[in-house]
Amino acid sequence: MFNVPQALKRLVIGKAMRSEELGETLLPKRLALPIFASDPLSSVAYATEEILLVLTVGGTAFLYLTPWIAAAVVALMAVVVMSYRQVVHAYPGGGGSYEVVTRNLGAKPGLVVAAALLVDYVMTVAVSVASGVDNIISAFPGIDDYRVPMAVAFVALLAAMNLRGVRESGKAFAAPTYLFIGGILLMIVTGVIKMAFGHTPVAASAQYGIAPIDHNDTLKGIGLLMLGLRAFASGCTALTGVEAISNGVPAFREPKARNAARTMSAMGLIAVLMFVGVTVLALVAKVHKTDDSCQLIGYVGDCHSYSQPTVIAQLAAAVFGGDHSILFYVIQAATALVLVLAANTAFNGFPLLGSILAQHSYLPRQMHTRGDRLAFSNGIIALAVVNIALLWAYKANVNNLIHLYILGVFTSFTLSQIGMVRHWNKVLDGETDPSVRGSAQRSRVINAFGALTTGLVLVIVMATKFTEGAWLAVVAALVLFAMMRGIRKHYDSVAEELAVNDPREEAVRPSKVHGIVLVSKLHRPTLRALGYAEAFRPDVLEAVTVAVDKDDTEELEAKWEEYGIEVPLKALDSPYREVTKPVVAYVRSIRRTTPRDAVAVFIPEYVVGHWWEHVLHNQSALWLKSRLLFTPGVMVISVPWQLTSAGRAYHPTRRAPGAVRRGEPSVRSEHEELPAPENA
Repeated sequence: MFNVPQALKRLVIGKAMRSEELGETLLPKRLALPIFASDPLSSVAYATEEILLVLTVGGTAFLYLTPWIAAAVVALMAVVVMSYRQVVHAYPGGGGSYEVVTRNLGAKPGLVVAAALLVDYVMTVAVSVASGVDNIISAFPGIDDYRVPMAVAFVALLAAMNLRGVRESGKAFAAPTYLFIGGILLMIVTGVIKMAFGHTPVAASAQYGIAPIDHNDTLKGIGLLMLGLRAFASGCTALTGVEAISNGVPAFREPKARNAARTMSAMGLIAVLMFVGVTVLALVAKVHKTDDSCQLIGYVGDCHSYSQPTVIAQLAAAVFGGDHSILFYVIQAATALVLVLAANTAFNGFPLLGSILAQHSYLPRQMHTRGDRLAFSNGIIALAVVNIALLWAYKANVNNLIHLYILGVFTSFTLSQIGMVRHWNKVLDGETDPSVRGSAQRSRVINAFGALTTGLVLVIVMATKFTEGAWLAVVAALVLFAMMRGIRKHYDSVAEELAVNDPREEAVRPSKVHGIVLVSKLHRPTLRALGYAEAFRPDVLEAVTVAVDKDDTEELEAKWEEYGIEVPLKALDSPYREVTKPVVAYVRSIRRTTPRDAVAVFIPEYVVGHWWEHVLHNQSALWLKSRLLFTPGVMVISVPWQLTSAGRAYHPTRRAPGAVRRGEPSVRSEHEELPAPENA
């Protein structure tokens, strides 16, 4: 019979793949770049904007700081890229910052990095999708009311594509990423050519002044320094996602480390070119961007209902001749697409890191399981669910979400670089080859400088963003840290409890097996349970009923004798008409009397085909099982009896879930009738 859920699943994620096909999912550099680097590349679309938004607190007076802040961001980007190239070569097995810190600084610092990165991956998806929706709304302001549903739909689409596998998602997302890169570079080159010929682009917002928020002239000295540092912290969003390539080295084709390092270099170079170009154009075109449109001096209209276009939208309109030109819409479409697809970096990084943590017993083991398409499906689904809730709670507003961002990135950056310094110290301790020592010393200098700069940025980010909402990210990371410690403690305690110390002692058989068949009335399910119990050949076998009603019990005993059943029937007294308590008490009394014996309890159970039939049947059996399973030395065995409704509802798939992954052949032809239950 046609299985609708299975057909829908295949439609969404495609045909299941065998484990041996994992090698076919490995990525060439041209696909790895859009998959792992879409986040840092797309941050060009809002990194410059974030700097401008902070500086316009003082009106337009402090926009002269923009080039200096942008230069500091570029320098930091170069340091981080060089540092992570060292990580890729030193730890090609994947895991990135978590692996580096765990091996060199210990398990607890490694877990701090893991918690920070997991939070940051979640925020990457939320901020990227919300920013992409913002750019769509900049082109079509009339759809602002559908902001949240669009964001949720994009997250669901990204999850579905990633469930199809890394290579599939890479093929789907490569074109928009390269279109964005080409579009932004075209806009920059066109703007520069216009400037060279004396036709400098001018943004539509250049005609407006900006009223400063600070009316007491406090932005001097320390105040001005803090404003600059806050703008720098906001501009550092350009660095988010840089570490994703180091996490995903195993996904590259051979030679993995070299290909990953080259992809990281290409990503850094392209990101710097685009960031510098957009920032220069924004200054030349005199883009005036503010959170509150009512700060705009000279704006005619209702400022409360006016939402300023993004910086990219303003530049595209200025360079390509207005907001109705074809290239304007191309840039907006490409920007919106790549911002949404930037979340794909997290959809690759989060499941990979989750898999490694699950392997180390810090997350549920299911996070390490690959799905039908050899992707870590549980991690993908978990990330999607959390982000849908987050986007719904924050109304998909970039300005509200951005403050929760980048804290985790610089925590991992800093600890990772400190770990790499210790790594090179270990290399130098046992190395005598001058060329190897020279290379290690150069690498140590790079990582030490990286640790110093990213540590300074972490302090700046904490100081400037903590009270604006970043404290929520800190709390989330602390909760994750505690949760992962708790999961590891649980797995360790269970492993210790289940460990075999002496196989001969642990494998001792029980002295006897005492079989008990629970009976409510004498019917076919009871006879089947008796037959199954006898087939087990227990040392002692008896049937047990609970004397809730005296007449019913006497009738049962009479039928038992009439049918000549050899298994003795024992009636348990129940003056308060309880069923569970007398049975549990009787079973435990046997265990107390003969603690070396095992007790096997056989419970006849109906198999039904309708949900409402569960309410009418099996309630006593379920409650009994739940109580007996907590009694040591007791085995509970369900003996099923399929009612007619179960036969009508019996529509199994032609293969059990996971059969393809296990390599099981199909046991039925397409036209073969599926058998009904035995007694339907």
